[in-house]
Amino acid sequence: MEKEPPQRVNLVVMGVAGCGKSTIGRVLAERLDTAYIEGDRFHPKANIEKMSRGIPLTDTDRAPWITAVGAAIAAKKGPSVTSCSALRRLYRQWLRDTAGGELLFVHLAGRPDLIAQRMANRTGHFMPLSLIDSQFETLEPPGADENAITVTIDQDRDALLADILRRLTGHFP
Repeated sequence: MEKEPPQRVNLVVMGVAGCGKSTIGRVLAERLDTAYIEGDRFHPKANIEKMSRGIPLTDTDRAPWITAVGAAIAAKKGPSVTSCSALRRLYRQWLRDTAGGELLFVHLAGRPDLIAQRMANRTGHFMPLSLIDSQFETLEPPGADENAITVTIDQDRDALLADILRRLTGHFP
């Protein structure tokens, strides 16, 4: 009896602002030879304006954004890598429901001081450093019952990517 080939899944690189979702997501998509979806581009203008003013988003603010990201995943009709904060269990379930299939979350976890340092050093992003506390207050790390892996970002990019790729064995042939 022939063994079934590994199933390629849709990955969602998640975590608080400043953890490296976009950078790691783009590189993962390239290395896995699959589509990349930048979740931030689906934020309604009102959300970006609100965050730019240092006002945290509510579940109501995030609902249309999460729905749009999930719809973009579904529209790819094949494996993809998406960057999306997906901070709460509820948001991850919204993504699963909207995407219409199994998702594997890659949680980029980092200490608040490291994230704050990264945010202070980046330019051209709408998310201000003043929202870092609200990001950590909202974060519900994936539970053991969720399809997720967690990697710490306190390592260089190449080591982080190698760690993720090693842990994806069986999901991407």
